[in-house]
Amino acid sequence: LSSSILVPCLRHEGATVWDTLAIGEYLNEIMPQAGLLPDDRIQRAHCRSISGEIHSGFTTLRSSLPVNLKGHFPGFKIWSRAQADIERVCAIWRDCLSLSGGPFLFGERRTMADAMYAPVVTRFMTYDVKLDSGLAGYASTIMAMPEMQEWIEAAKAEPADVEELEVEY
Repeated sequence: LSSSILVPCLRHEGATVWDTLAIGEYLNEIMPQAGLLPDDRIQRAHCRSISGEIHSGFTTLRSSLPVNLKGHFPGFKIWSRAQADIERVCAIWRDCLSLSGGPFLFGERRTMADAMYAPVVTRFMTYDVKLDSGLAGYASTIMAMPEMQEWIEAAKAEPADVEELEVEY
């Protein structure tokens, strides 16, 4: 955890990096072969832009559909205010997938953008957000990744309360 407890923190070889975007950029620097950013300059700019958009935006989506890897709520009533955020996310995914051909947002290789949108995929699955077949295929691709399955299983094993985050008054 970072000192703010609000963002993740990576400690690596003397570097301390917090904030998801900063961590992604750092990892791309030290492991460029991992392909966290597309090779093409224009695609790289697009990847950074949509990663930044999910990182700093969609506050209504975040507040109305919090990440809950233990739950599933078929027929969940989505706030009308959140619908605009959902539509924007779907437009981003649709645009990327139509340009790249999928299965990931920028083609055959997953990128930082796929990692940034993975929690949104879980929100859509948890709260039963209806997706067209192309977007449902993308969501299934993300959910089938071994790392996602590991994250979900770890979340299911967590206690309901995380002691170090509890504050006594």
